[in-house]
Amino acid sequence: MYALVKDNTIQQIIASPKSIVIDDVRYPAKIFSLWSTSELNAIGIYEVETNSTNFKDEKWYINTNESYAFGSNKVTRSWGTATAKAHADTLYTQEDVDDDVDDNGDRKGDFSVGDLKVEGLKTILIRNIKSEARGLLNETDWYLTRKTEKSTAIPNAITTWRDGIRTKQAAMETAVTNASNTPALETLYTYVNTADEGDPEVYERPLGEFPELGS
Repeated sequence: MYALVKDNTIQQIIASPKSIVIDDVRYPAKIFSLWSTSELNAIGIYEVETNSTNFKDEKWYINTNESYAFGSNKVTRSWGTATAKAHADTLYTQEDVDDDVDDNGDRKGDFSVGDLKVEGLKTILIRNIKSEARGLLNETDWYLTRKTEKSTAIPNAITTWRDGIRTKQAAMETAVTNASNTPALETLYTYVNTADEGDPEVYERPLGEFPELGS
């Protein structure tokens, strides 16, 4: 990515090399690969440097729009301070109800104070945990059907594994519920190397994993 700068002001962001007109002179796209940095700078073209210090994982944060700045003879692409997504549900307030009227003074919506307005991360994550557990249990539901239809006993290993899924699901949901804020939720899902120094790397997350069948 490049930027065209004139009079210390960014005139254009160039996403990829292309033919470009500068001061009534058309330059071919190949200058971006053939010319040196100083030659490009001489006609006002600078390669964009990205500063991603403030850019955060969009699963957990809302990033600002990117911005570009020219200074110290370089163009920098950066972001402002990211905002953490709400970890708790947002509920409708009395103010929301009072504002929910049309020009005739009639209510436009059918919500009440305390109804769900926006789902927080905890609600979304717990729903995902439930869905994953349900999907795993579905893989062995046929044992229950066979027992009902044929009176064939369910192997102990299957029963133990299914119980383990439910136990882990409950533990995961508790960990998410108890997280104090969005960074705490992010930490639960972040894989880190837990191996001792010198040992092969082992990446685990504090939330843990569902047990594997047969393990």
